Amino acid sequence: MESIEGLVKEIKEEIFSPVDLYCFVVPSAYDTAWMAMIPHPQHPNRPMFYKCLDWILSNQREEGFWGEPGQSNAPTIQCLSATLACMVALKRWNVGSTNIVLGLQFIHANTDKLLREEDGCYPRQFAIVFPAMIELAQAAALDIFPDGFVEVVDDIFCERQRILEMVKCTDQAYYPPLSSYMEALPETYVSPEHILEHQSEDGSLFQSPSATAHAFMATRDKNCMVYLESVVQRCKDGVPPVYPIDEELIKLCMVDRLERLGLAEYFQEEIEEVLCGVYRNWRKQESEAMIESIAPQQIFKDSLSFRMLRMNGYRVSPRRFCWFLQNEDIIKHIEENYEYFSTAMLNVYKATELMFLGENELEDARTFSRKLLERGMAMRNVKNSVATSNNQEEIEHELMLPWLARLDHLEHRVTIERTEKNCLWMEKASYYRLSFLNNSLLLQLAKDNYTQRQLIFMNELEELTRWSKESGLRDIGFGREKTTYCYLAIAAVAYSPSLSDLRMVAAKSAILVTVIDDFFDMEGSMDELNQLTEAIRRWDVEGLSDHSKIIFDALNNLINHIAEKSLDKQGRDVTDNLRGVKEEADGKMNIVLLYMKENPGAHIKDSIAGIRKILDVKKKELLELVLMDDSSNMPKACKQLHLSCLKVFQMFFNSNNGYDSPTEMQDYINKAIYDPLMVQVQHSLQQEIIQAHYGLRKENASLKPQIARSFQDHCSKISTLRKITRLSPENWCKISHDYTSPRHTGIVPFEVRQLNLGGQVHLKFRLRSYPSILTPHRVAKPLFWL
Repeated sequence: MESIEGLVKEIKEEIFSPVDLYCFVVPSAYDTAWMAMIPHPQHPNRPMFYKCLDWILSNQREEGFWGEPGQSNAPTIQCLSATLACMVALKRWNVGSTNIVLGLQFIHANTDKLLREEDGCYPRQFAIVFPAMIELAQAAALDIFPDGFVEVVDDIFCERQRILEMVKCTDQAYYPPLSSYMEALPETYVSPEHILEHQSEDGSLFQSPSATAHAFMATRDKNCMVYLESVVQRCKDGVPPVYPIDEELIKLCMVDRLERLGLAEYFQEEIEEVLCGVYRNWRKQESEAMIESIAPQQIFKDSLSFRMLRMNGYRVSPRRFCWFLQNEDIIKHIEENYEYFSTAMLNVYKATELMFLGENELEDARTFSRKLLERGMAMRNVKNSVATSNNQEEIEHELMLPWLARLDHLEHRVTIERTEKNCLWMEKASYYRLSFLNNSLLLQLAKDNYTQRQLIFMNELEELTRWSKESGLRDIGFGREKTTYCYLAIAAVAYSPSLSDLRMVAAKSAILVTVIDDFFDMEGSMDELNQLTEAIRRWDVEGLSDHSKIIFDALNNLINHIAEKSLDKQGRDVTDNLRGVKEEADGKMNIVLLYMKENPGAHIKDSIAGIRKILDVKKKELLELVLMDDSSNMPKACKQLHLSCLKVFQMFFNSNNGYDSPTEMQDYINKAIYDPLMVQVQHSLQQEIIQAHYGLRKENASLKPQIARSFQDHCSKISTLRKITRLSPENWCKISHDYTSPRHTGIVPFEVRQLNLGGQVHLKFRLRSYPSILTPHRVAKPLFWL
């Protein structure tokens, strides 16, 4: 518990304390490269932004490419565009010859393979950007295709021409407008005198660093320069694909991540503060004329805001993200450009899970978004489509089972174990990503928290099994033995360690109800059933024997136990209230048969369909009663318990009778209680640029400046720096140190590079990525020195 409390405190300081939210946005190699290409206005033989050039030199992947990888950390077609742009920037300033060689090797070895994987179906943005980067690289005398274009490259040039001929540059109706790719368009499509027609008040073109960089180099416009300077000053480590960022969206994603990891209980104040601010803005925007933006990030944000607010008791309308369903042209555009809207549609689909009665627009949104997601999955099965490659697991999971049939505790496990690619939506040459989604401290807390729950669950289940055996219910000799099933049902929804009493009482009650149900259905004679019913009415065990006595004694002991707990915690005796809950039913009848009885002449299939409609209505009504704070006076915890019961029954009986199956729930049981988490995290250290006085290092001199910085985030797993050795004449160095863990000991390589720029020596540090199993063991953040 102390470990959990310590992690909570550390995460609050790191993520929720006053912090620059820009540090959470993963930089775009493509946009940073365009910033690095800009010459200084007064010194055209020098870059205007050294920091961007440094970033390129420090952030090349070991395989030779720039940009963010996709599934299994493999490069994507977007990495081709980013790699070409980065090489052009290095070539322009005659630096990074080794980087360029590695980049060319990557291009030569992977272009044909990556393009063929797309099977001729290229995202629109790639078909526009990639040919332009080829032309730019060739103009810079980079030998990217020494044997001439491969056939698939010719195909992409043809696809670009088709797009350019089809769409006019001034067309702003859809996202993204063609003119937003200004840096990648031929001059015949955007002449210099018309470039600034698209300039915003902040000096940017479409809030795009790459497009604005191109505009500045073409026009030398002062407003463009002001915007570009603000980007570099604000962003400490590379530039994002869009600037400025939506800080409210980043906070919303934090809340969503905490809830999906099962950590919301530790950050209730922080979550409420974020949601209060989001709700204020929501209400303010509702009172204003709504701007119907087709941009996927707006649909993404609005649907996420809706889901987070509604889940936490705020009454909001789905109109904010369902409006596009009324426009056939926009629907067609989304269908034709699915790669841009996949994550937005996933968020829309998840938001529709919280549908109240009468919200027909959510019904339509659910149908539309599911159709697109299923189509995207079909594309993914045919080829390695970029449209779903970064969130395939989540889409499959969401489509497989409705939210009401998924248990919270097990959902937390799915999120913890899933390899998140932290992709929000697609930009020109990369996805928009947030680094904290894979924050190692956050994942460590989630793992420790889940593991603690499992330990509690195992102890409680052992106690419950002992009670069932001692009470005679476990070995009663008939019916279903469902001790573990009953415990799973309540533990997976009421999972907080503080709810132990609730779990035990609910599980014991469920076990007892199951035994009584089987006794009345299959075992007891009519005389025995009448005797037990009468004994319960008068609450007297006299006259009962065998099975009837075992059941009555277990029921009496359970009620006395609950009454004692109530008296202890609430100061009132509820024994009579509990005994007063009698079973008045004189037999049971299937609900479908009841429907047929009330509707003479109805066919069995019609009856089933009618019952499903009734249940669907009741589920929506219950959902509103539970989620909305203004819907009833019942305490929120009690309402949540009712929702939990609904989710349990949906889980057991979603497609078949899982409760009566001896094996159906076994995988759930193992994952919820017994199986340890297997979490693989990709540790990647943020690059730090340490400036040393020029001339300090000579051919064989050792470096001894102190580095008084604790590296952020993943550095918590790294122990003391050990040694530094020369590796090559180009001043590449390798730093070795030990990484200690109960499950892993090994060497993790660092790379250090020295570069002479502008009379100063820059040293770049990078930790090569490596996988590890998260364990409760943590190493304190070190200070590094050379």
